[in-house]
Amino acid sequence: MTSLETLQAAERIVRRHVGETPLHHWPLLSRRSGAEVWVKHENHTRIGAFKIRGGLVYMEKLKARQPDVPGVIAATRGNHGQSVALAAGLSGIPATIVVPFGNSVEKNRAMRELGAELIEHGHDFQEALVHARNLAGRHGLHMLASFHDDLVCGVASYGLEIFRCHDDIDTVYVPIGLGSGLCGTIRARDAVASRAAVVGVVAENAPCYARSFAAGAPVATNECNTIADGMAVRVPHGDAVSEINAGAERIVTTGEDDIRAAMRHYFSDTHNVAEGAGAAPLAALLRERDSMAGRKVVLVLSGGNIDRDLYARILRDT
Repeated sequence: MTSLETLQAAERIVRRHVGETPLHHWPLLSRRSGAEVWVKHENHTRIGAFKIRGGLVYMEKLKARQPDVPGVIAATRGNHGQSVALAAGLSGIPATIVVPFGNSVEKNRAMRELGAELIEHGHDFQEALVHARNLAGRHGLHMLASFHDDLVCGVASYGLEIFRCHDDIDTVYVPIGLGSGLCGTIRARDAVASRAAVVGVVAENAPCYARSFAAGAPVATNECNTIADGMAVRVPHGDAVSEINAGAERIVTTGEDDIRAAMRHYFSDTHNVAEGAGAAPLAALLRERDSMAGRKVVLVLSGGNIDRDLYARILRDT
């Protein structure tokens, strides 16, 4: 268990650059799901995603430990990379980001504009990650993983914001990429002694964390082909698996059509843009509609970064 004091110290770092994001009750989503729905709008940060919180904490602590660090490198599908690029720039540290081929054009553009050198390699996140590690060793760069204690403590700040606002939450639904968001929410829940259930959400086409939860140990998959690029992971992180298996109530899997529908629901019911991972918690709640009727639920809308053309096609679908 991470102490409340430790999480609050990380939150103070976050707060220098990121204000508290909205937590809104949406009546149309409540009618659609049968639950009392509140949405934590992490799509409203300055990079449009929750990841900024962890990057700020990690980079400040790295700079304190290694003031002469020559540069950092990370692999990403986009939101982690934007966080690293922004936080590195604020700390005066050069950043290199590795993304797989076919990655979001607009996320790539955002990372470049935040000052990062962008390298494309591999057909998915895992291959980009291996290449980033090789480059780190070859060029003496600091490898910044997508799951680390400092990242989790930073991300936990949105959990503290949720539980400070409401002490009667029944369930919080959180999407899972490598696990920092879900682990941060669990840590915040435990630190404030909330009785809320924390539920992880994965895509059926990227189910490694669901399989790891069922098995009680890390289970990798061969593919992770999902519209929710923020959840497109096929090799789970062992520490994340341990923390999730100990603290999550359950893991819900969501289909591709359900995720796309949830993206449309967010637009029609709240006029917010939700990327695939950001919409997945709503898809999970709708899948569990019967058992969650009447309960007070928080959905973490983790990000709103999706390419315009892809989003337009999804909105046109019925």
